[in-house]
Amino acid sequence: MSTWQVILLGLLEGLTEFIPVSSTGHLLLAERMLGITSPGRTFEVLIQLGAILAILSVYSGKLVRLLIDLPSDARTRRFVLAVLVAFLPAAVIGALGHKYIKEILFESPAVVCTSLVVGGIVLLIVDRLRLEPRYHDAMDVSLPVALVIGFAQCLAMIPGVSRSGSSIVGALLLGADKRSATEFSFFLAMPTMVGAFTYDLYKNYAILAPEDVKSIALGFVVSFLAGVLVVRYLLDFVSRHGFAPFAWWRIIVGGMGLGALLVLG
Repeated sequence: MSTWQVILLGLLEGLTEFIPVSSTGHLLLAERMLGITSPGRTFEVLIQLGAILAILSVYSGKLVRLLIDLPSDARTRRFVLAVLVAFLPAAVIGALGHKYIKEILFESPAVVCTSLVVGGIVLLIVDRLRLEPRYHDAMDVSLPVALVIGFAQCLAMIPGVSRSGSSIVGALLLGADKRSATEFSFFLAMPTMVGAFTYDLYKNYAILAPEDVKSIALGFVVSFLAGVLVVRYLLDFVSRHGFAPFAWWRIIVGGMGLGALLVLG
């Protein structure tokens, strides 16, 4: 990949990782358009490290507070346990289905585009439902609810579904308001993305060439900078505008992709 292509893909990763539009889906479609691919499809997963560090940097103060309060505060312990419980389904299913996901689903632009459109319609419907929230703070999500959110997140193993989108929709339907659903998705992203990064690196480090490592490093830096921008402002944006703008974006991108596949193959 050339430098400008790596920068473009890094921007896509950072800008889309935490919003419900599927960063992986956007990366796969962009690579398809550019006629490029990465060995073992590792680039798409490993540059997530930048987005991971982005959310860690923005939430560093809150994470330090959680660590300080963990030994003495029951609410903090319950919240940390809830995040870990929500992470478990992805850890198990992701490890078991890793080969199928990377070799089959990642190679089907039709699956990506269809998932974008269907996910956009679902997000639009859920955004318009008059739900009665029971949780107004991400730290109050119960353990059973967290587990169901974790299973909802597993739908994002289908590229184009969106990790943040599936977990946010699951949280909304289970009683979280828009802000707390998005924030819980942020915290759930931390172990999920670290796990995906570590497992993929373990599986594919042997096939990475020096130029691949350089591309991943540059993509990581760009995704970090873009991710910081998104994380800082997304909660306020969602509180004011909801998820409809992201839903329409998904439908437009997925629809254009399906149209291109029909016309161009």
